[in-house]
Amino acid sequence: MGRVTGDGTVGKALEVLDQVAAFGRPVRFAELLADSPFPKPTLYRFVQTLTSQQMLAYDPERQTYSPGLRLVRLAHAAWDQSTLAPMARPHLDALSAAVGETVHLAQLDHAQVLYIDKRNANKPVEMYSQAGKIGPAYCTGVGKVMLAHVDPVVAENAIGQQSFHRFTEHTLPDADALRAELAEIRANGYGFDREEHEPGIICIAMPILSDTGRLLGALSVTSTTGRTNLAGLESFEPVLRETARKIARDAANWNFPDYNAKEATRM
Repeated sequence: MGRVTGDGTVGKALEVLDQVAAFGRPVRFAELLADSPFPKPTLYRFVQTLTSQQMLAYDPERQTYSPGLRLVRLAHAAWDQSTLAPMARPHLDALSAAVGETVHLAQLDHAQVLYIDKRNANKPVEMYSQAGKIGPAYCTGVGKVMLAHVDPVVAENAIGQQSFHRFTEHTLPDADALRAELAEIRANGYGFDREEHEPGIICIAMPILSDTGRLLGALSVTSTTGRTNLAGLESFEPVLRETARKIARDAANWNFPDYNAKEATRM
């Protein structure tokens, strides 16, 4: 069942957009209603308004709804103006060429990870992460290094929102285990994913920090246990750190979201 937001009509309409997008395919009204917190007339009104505003698209032949072209335009504008992706692109290209493994660029989305760009390895491996996807913070390398470098109050709020679902036998089991790892990451300056989200997938991750220590995002180099090990990935630490420094330098005059702000933790 969906949740009812406390942010009035606009917030409720955004919940409907989120619901449509979460299906990952065109969806019928009956499917939305089955998983909606709103009564049928209210949901129908939101869907019709969103469709008339081109935030949703309606296919009369299939009688389905999907994200609309206006939403796509807004998404592209947000991608260009509110993420590291455009200015990080040449640095990701250089890093990818240097390491030959999968490279990820991510930012913190409330208590989760938003993957904003990706470069595949010379021999690509199927994995969950794709640009535009949301992932858990507690069991991904980029998520953990970002949690380790936000304000402690913000980090605690985010830790409280983690599900601690056991994806693999290596997934951190609880908040205390995560806090211990975050302390280790702060001491080392980087972190790892030790097959915590997907079996056989490992990575080394580095935060992207401004000169003042403000969190901008994170980078990772990802591979498989069949191809390398954590020690092998750790050899990429110098080039990963230098790439993060270059991205932070280029982002110095850009107004990115402040992940240390308490508002960033709202769900």
